[in-house]
Amino acid sequence: MAQKFKPTAPVKTAATASPATAGAAKATAPVQQVQFIFDKSNYRMLIISVAVVALGFVLMSGTTDIYSTTKIVVAPIVVLGGFALGFFAILKKPSAN
Repeated sequence: MAQKFKPTAPVKTAATASPATAGAAKATAPVQQVQFIFDKSNYRMLIISVAVVALGFVLMSGTTDIYSTTKIVVAPIVVLGGFALGFFAILKKPSAN
């Protein structure tokens, strides 16, 4: 569709701004440290929890014996433990250094 109206004044962007104004803005802007939500330990625990959940699903598959204790009892407990570890990794506050 064609645009039916035109802007009344040209729009100034960073590329069209004068170099003197852009340099002054850079000099006065304070440098801020980037603060991440998660810590390194949180990411480790998340990766471990994904591996535990994957291990639980591998335990659920396997042999042709449908009623084995590993498939019915152990594997679901391992999967739930992996999900619990993932929730804990998300909710854990990062350590203040």
